[in-house]
Amino acid sequence: MISILLATYNWPQALKLCLESLATQTDHHFEIIIADDGSTESTKQIINAFQSTHSLSITHLWQEDQGFRKTKILNQAIEAAKGDYLIFLDGDCLVQPDFVARHRELAQTGFLVTGSRVLLNEKLTQELLATSRWDFKLFISKLLEYRLNGGINKYWPLKIKLGNGSWRDYKKFVWRRIKGCNMACWKTDAQAIDGFDETMTGWGHEDADFVFRLQRHHIKRKSGSWSTEVLHLFHQIHDQSNAAENARRVREKILAKAM
Repeated sequence: MISILLATYNWPQALKLCLESLATQTDHHFEIIIADDGSTESTKQIINAFQSTHSLSITHLWQEDQGFRKTKILNQAIEAAKGDYLIFLDGDCLVQPDFVARHRELAQTGFLVTGSRVLLNEKLTQELLATSRWDFKLFISKLLEYRLNGGINKYWPLKIKLGNGSWRDYKKFVWRRIKGCNMACWKTDAQAIDGFDETMTGWGHEDADFVFRLQRHHIKRKSGSWSTEVLHLFHQIHDQSNAAENARRVREKILAKAM
């Protein structure tokens, strides 16, 4: 079984759309673990309302809001997951109906997958948040219009899907295109490196650190582009005051391995 570890923090409207997009999956053999980094009661109300109308397996993990501690709640989610394969997703991302199926196709022993995202602009994001429910068919029917008017920054990766193959494999660690909002690995591999580094607090680069340590553990990285794209809703930039320090720490680990 696959476990989707869904990170969220105080954006219940986006989480609602994300959950609705997960409810449209062609592959139903998955559970959802919501990793909630201290959201208020409105997020819990959205989750409860969704559970009352959908049969998806959902576990809601919550920790007190003491600043950005995504690494800590994700580690709790890893341990709580019943699936042997983990997909990491953020609650401000909407998925295509074949999202789980595509990730399952790419899953391979000894590999992790880093997917990609399509960025939505503020206008389109507000339009989607104002709708009563997520409608992928309606969205895809307007895809060219959205691309021409700047609503989305990519078109073809949503129209053309490519299968598995060795061309997806990275030969070494590269920082580019690591998105914590869309990546996957085996639970045993995540546990073998003790999950995310919980000493990395504040926004920034905890995902790159996680991928680097998996690769140092001899797990190969595979690209999920042109297959697993998520739709990333527009939001204001997070507080990045810790990003430089987090990046420095990752670079230290990279340099230590090279020596």
